Amino acid sequence: MGHSHTHNHHHSHTSLKGRNLLISIFLNIIITTAQVIGGLLSGSLSLLSDALHNFSDVISLIISYWANKLARKKASLQKTFGYKRAEILAAFINAASLIVIAILLIVEAVERFANPQKIESNLVIWLSAIAILGNGLSVLLLKKDSQVNMNIKSAYLHLFTDMMASVAVLIGGLLMKYYEMFWVDSVLTLLIALYLIWMGFDLLKQSTKVLMLFTPDNIPVKQIVNELNNFDSIKNVHHVHIWQLNEDEIHFEAHIDFNKDITLSKFDEILNEIEVLVFKKYQINHVNIQPEFGKVDAKDVIVQD
Repeated sequence: MGHSHTHNHHHSHTSLKGRNLLISIFLNIIITTAQVIGGLLSGSLSLLSDALHNFSDVISLIISYWANKLARKKASLQKTFGYKRAEILAAFINAASLIVIAILLIVEAVERFANPQKIESNLVIWLSAIAILGNGLSVLLLKKDSQVNMNIKSAYLHLFTDMMASVAVLIGGLLMKYYEMFWVDSVLTLLIALYLIWMGFDLLKQSTKVLMLFTPDNIPVKQIVNELNNFDSIKNVHHVHIWQLNEDEIHFEAHIDFNKDITLSKFDEILNEIEVLVFKKYQINHVNIQPEFGKVDAKDVIVQD
């Protein structure tokens, strides 16, 4: 059996992600505290609501930060994969919470639309502007990593949505101050909630696929099997499993029936060719092959274990 591993500057980059998450946590604690105090002083339900959203961001960021630290822990006899799936699990939890928060936002928006309240708009305007700056900085810190990491993406979406919610509060505050258009806040909140459900559901679906060991959407199993079956020395490729362990690792496992009773050194040569092929074409970086010769077993590509 053989394995190919491809690693780069993962550890230093992971540390950088952890630092950015920690900065974002502190920023959101400050924002949440200021908005709670401001909401109580002004009587603004929307500001208190935004404070609640920011508090949920703090929780999601702590989960992401904790998962980021866990993912760095080494494997052991009891945890042979280590905690490599911690970030995927965090992404799943945060994505689910995004959808729950969005539903609560919709309920809140409908209630507020039916019963608009006059509030102290000046304090709302200033505190929402501060929240936009704080969340905006956090969004910038996490944007790059959010494109390649589900855990960071879940935290990024929480922050981005809360920044947009703060924009809605700011716009609502300005319109209430100058035009007394109290209904605008509810409409903007509703639109943000719908966007949140759309993004949150997509992330929830992605993380669920990884946790369920589904084959990544961009991996053509039949095509890989056909390419390996074209090797002169290979008679049949069967009992295939392809799954994504985390953001960095895609695993390929298969039984290969050979035409001849080859030596171990010859098997190593063929294994190396397989590893190079699947890595260059499909970014599969962990290969585990069980060699067989004349073994009587199921030869289907997918075999129910």
